[in-house]
Amino acid sequence: MSPAEVFARLSDTSTPAPGPVVVRTAVVLGGSIAGLLAARALADHADEVVVLERDDPGTGPRPGAPQGSQTHVLLPAGLRQLERWFPGFTDKAVAAGGRPAPASLRSTYSDGVRKIVGSDTDMLSSSRPFLEAQIRSHTLALPNVRALVARVTGLSFSDTAVTAVQYEGGRLDADFVVDAMGRSSRLADWLKTAGWEPPPMTRMRIDLNYTTAVLRRTGDQPTVRAGVSMHSPGAPSGIAAAAMCQTENDQWMVTLSGYLDHRPGSTPEEFVHLCRTALPGEFGAIAANEMLGGITTYHHADSRRRDFHRLRRFPARLVAAGDAVASFNPIYGQGMSCAVLHASCLSEYLRSGPDLDVAAMGFFALQRVIVDAAWGLSTGGDLELPHVDGPYPRGYRLQKWAIGQIVKASVHDPEIARRFDEVAYLLAHPARLARPGTLVRSILANRR
Repeated sequence: MSPAEVFARLSDTSTPAPGPVVVRTAVVLGGSIAGLLAARALADHADEVVVLERDDPGTGPRPGAPQGSQTHVLLPAGLRQLERWFPGFTDKAVAAGGRPAPASLRSTYSDGVRKIVGSDTDMLSSSRPFLEAQIRSHTLALPNVRALVARVTGLSFSDTAVTAVQYEGGRLDADFVVDAMGRSSRLADWLKTAGWEPPPMTRMRIDLNYTTAVLRRTGDQPTVRAGVSMHSPGAPSGIAAAAMCQTENDQWMVTLSGYLDHRPGSTPEEFVHLCRTALPGEFGAIAANEMLGGITTYHHADSRRRDFHRLRRFPARLVAAGDAVASFNPIYGQGMSCAVLHASCLSEYLRSGPDLDVAAMGFFALQRVIVDAAWGLSTGGDLELPHVDGPYPRGYRLQKWAIGQIVKASVHDPEIARRFDEVAYLLAHPARLARPGTLVRSILANRR
């Protein structure tokens, strides 16, 4: 079966039927979106699921997720999967204060030119802490899932498998463990200390800087509820991309980003000035509102992935999910939706009747399809940056030319825009853009 076919199967949105219970106690390390969705998938197959989270959940960004105060985008693929796991999720989130953002109320700009509407998809606009709180509420409402606030300090292993989780103040025997501790996960160190092979890691240094402001939302102007403005490298303003979205509590969240030494909008005065002079009109209209608090910043040094699928010796009953496996350039908004799709990989693996006493390579093979798709999309864009120097994939120059034609055509050709959006939103595998008809139509559209 091709990666595109596997991707389509993992993207199924039908609510899973109850699965076979195959473990007594499953433990999830980390209460992030990846961890909470892993717990939801495990709930169909375990007598008990325990989520260990170092941060006491509150209403604001968690210390363990320093990027939580920045603008986050839940792509349509992620929202559809949340509906799959929690039917009625969107309606309940909107009732709690989230803002629906259909395609008709979103705007996308490429170097100042507004792109034509492509895929007619829905999004949910909110802050990340709000979204996490909604997912946490649904997950912990399951009768066999509970959370424990504790810092994980290590794992215990037998000769063949993980057997327990150690945390400050205690220990949990475990029949299955999911590492969802994010990009700073210590799993590789614990594996190496215990005599196991750590996963090889690939890094692509990007040096992205975020500056974010929260502003009061009054009235209905501008009419859009979410928008993004992408800029080619070398823009005079230093802005690589800007994003805006309505959030709960009658607020706007606006983020400006730049690379290397560019930190656009690092003061409130500069932030407002750039919104009014260097970005489309919607940003200027929002900047006229009252700024609530100051500017918050975040630095994302690199994109990274840990290739568990390449290991030849790995403990049984242990997997990883979310940023603990792959952390992408956040400018493309793929992280949360990829984390949700990892739950689909876990569900399919556990429903396949696996031998849990051997390494879960079947799971990692499924997960690789999702990671490869998102990694190829984000790093393909990152390699366009002058300061990024590889690693380059095979056939990069031809790929660069072809995707350049498609991206250019997606600004003004509705069919190419639809196909491009479905891939960018993780609704379809990137192979869809490799079809000859897509490239030919793009070339012709650009000539017109």
